[in-house]
Amino acid sequence: MIRFSKVSVAALLLVAASTAQAAEPQSCRQVRMAEPGWNDLAFTTGVASVLLEGLGYEPKSDVLGLEIIYASLKNKDLDVFLGYWDPAMQVYFDSYQKDGSVETIKQNLEGAKYTFAVPQYVHDAGIHDFADLAEHADKFDRKMYGIEPGSNTIMEQIIAENRFGLGDWELLESSEQGMLQQVKKAVRKQEWILFQGWAPHPMNSEIPMAYLSGGDEWYGPNYGGATVHTQVRKGYVAECPNVGKLLDNITFTLELENEGMAYLIGEAMLPRDAAKKAITAHPDLLAPWLAGVTTFDGKDGLAAVRDSLGLMN
Repeated sequence: MIRFSKVSVAALLLVAASTAQAAEPQSCRQVRMAEPGWNDLAFTTGVASVLLEGLGYEPKSDVLGLEIIYASLKNKDLDVFLGYWDPAMQVYFDSYQKDGSVETIKQNLEGAKYTFAVPQYVHDAGIHDFADLAEHADKFDRKMYGIEPGSNTIMEQIIAENRFGLGDWELLESSEQGMLQQVKKAVRKQEWILFQGWAPHPMNSEIPMAYLSGGDEWYGPNYGGATVHTQVRKGYVAECPNVGKLLDNITFTLELENEGMAYLIGEAMLPRDAAKKAITAHPDLLAPWLAGVTTFDGKDGLAAVRDSLGLMN
């Protein structure tokens, strides 16, 4: 018969209590995320999904328009959104920020940009600013090219308010890939085209392109310079503090996102597969991402994720 001292029994009870406290409630097991179909956000959401899966959670990600994402966060149909571009998405976030239904918890990327862009030869021909567009409307066929419906509100407002004399222009919406195919087609023919551009994205190296000045009121200064943030539905971090800790730890770099997007676009990989490939190539990312994070049932988070990826612990 094994005899335990009062001290050892107390220590065992303390360990058991700590483990029990670390485990999340069952309601936190499924983590519901969404992204608008942009490759950068598909990749970052894929990274979060891989980490959560390795921790024993059940991540779920949908592709939705930005307006639906925010409405779903408010209605508690979604938990997490890793893609708030500030200030370019302020127009979408504003009402939810005011009523407190969506909370911003972490900046996960700096150095991003998002604004109007043209091919380099159009820029070289004198189109440098939003104010230059109307004078050359015929060359652009009075069209501007956006991405998924629900993700082009700024373009819509510029047209609706006849800003920069663009009130009679037409917005053509499609997928990110559909827009880029149209841009590449125009570039091959040396035609003039105005489109939504952003970084990080491989388009910046694949397409000779330039960003337009003059859109500070709409997209922010420094050619739509942006930071990207992680957001959650109201109260989520208090309900699921372990996931909240993970979300507070996760940050990205332009280089990592460009690498991940190249896997998505160039190798036609699924987001989680691209994320696994990128993480496996940079395993040093795991320790800071998983600092203070446990598995769903309260065990060593870093060891569990490394094991799930086939990395030696």
